[in-house]
Amino acid sequence: MTQTSVQPFLPFARPSIDEATIAAVGDVLRSGWLTSNGPKVQAFESLLSAYFGGRPVRTYNSGTCTMAIALRIAGIGRGDEVITTPNSWVATANVIIEVGATPVFADIDARTHNIDLDQVETAITPRTRAIIPVHMCGLPCDMDKLHALAKTHSLRVVEDAAQAIGSTWKGRRIGAFGDFASFSFQVNKNITTAEGGCLVVNNAEEAILAEKYRLQGVTRSGLDGIDVDVLGGKYNMTEIAAAIGLGQMAHLEAFNAKRLALARHYFHCFGADFEASYGAELPMADFQNSNWHMFHLVLPSHIARAAFMQQMLDRNIGLGYHYAAIHLFTLYRRRGFKIGMFPVAERVCRQIVTLPLFPSMGESDVERVVAATKAVLGSRSRSHSS
Repeated sequence: MTQTSVQPFLPFARPSIDEATIAAVGDVLRSGWLTSNGPKVQAFESLLSAYFGGRPVRTYNSGTCTMAIALRIAGIGRGDEVITTPNSWVATANVIIEVGATPVFADIDARTHNIDLDQVETAITPRTRAIIPVHMCGLPCDMDKLHALAKTHSLRVVEDAAQAIGSTWKGRRIGAFGDFASFSFQVNKNITTAEGGCLVVNNAEEAILAEKYRLQGVTRSGLDGIDVDVLGGKYNMTEIAAAIGLGQMAHLEAFNAKRLALARHYFHCFGADFEASYGAELPMADFQNSNWHMFHLVLPSHIARAAFMQQMLDRNIGLGYHYAAIHLFTLYRRRGFKIGMFPVAERVCRQIVTLPLFPSMGESDVERVVAATKAVLGSRSRSHSS
């Protein structure tokens, strides 16, 4: 009897860390300078600043606190409203509550899954002070329309660019222009520091405030001078994280090029008739601006997502889903949000799955995922119709 070989587990994301980076972390551990604003953090910030066209950049221990700090620098707090998308990790909205402001949601575009800027304009009130758009999966929002809207209504923009390092808009890197831009280096992002993030600000004055908010509001002078004039937190990046980030930046262009190639192969393997044949929705095929952080599939309405994910897991393929609709969490229902308020986001968030996409994958992995996806969708469609 011939045994069928079991294929290895394929997760939806996996970081790529080279030996040089591992060695650099060892050097930091041996140095004794592990945290605070050390040489690795300073070097990482300088490298990021150059990458973003010379704009000031400060690093942090997450890509969440960066958004809250941007709001604080902009002076946004109690009595203010901030418009964002219900289709994101909950942190995008939580930071608005954290600074004392009121989150306001606008529905998403069915094709891009980014915030619908026409809906944003409808949601603006005299209390609106800022917009937090999300570049979903690294696909940028319409930056021209976004900033024209912000200028018309005198609003600050805090880009949740957590997924968008290396993405571009009309040839310009996201983060190299605009207002605030917040990036994440969490483990499944295009580059990682294990955990961490950075904030791109507009000028030296904002950079000083960003530093204060990063570490308890402290300003030091001389050998023993210290003062605190704003309420800060404990958000500084470690030297260990910065060492990983420096190593990752050396590979960013190659990582993103591989993601692009894998995304192209996904579209090739799914084929032009996939959506019509299976009733599922592929992502927008943007090979110019997106960094292809993730590859999403929106399942047809008759497919139960959990059952689909389990059948893929039975084939040793791990999927994610990004994201649940924020406004339907208990915390936000208590603030008056209800089912039916943002129907596009609710449908997408209910049926979306994230397929494997990371630089160490090969074309054969993509072919395996596509074959499994078609097999599961086909079997469940036949089950539904019988």
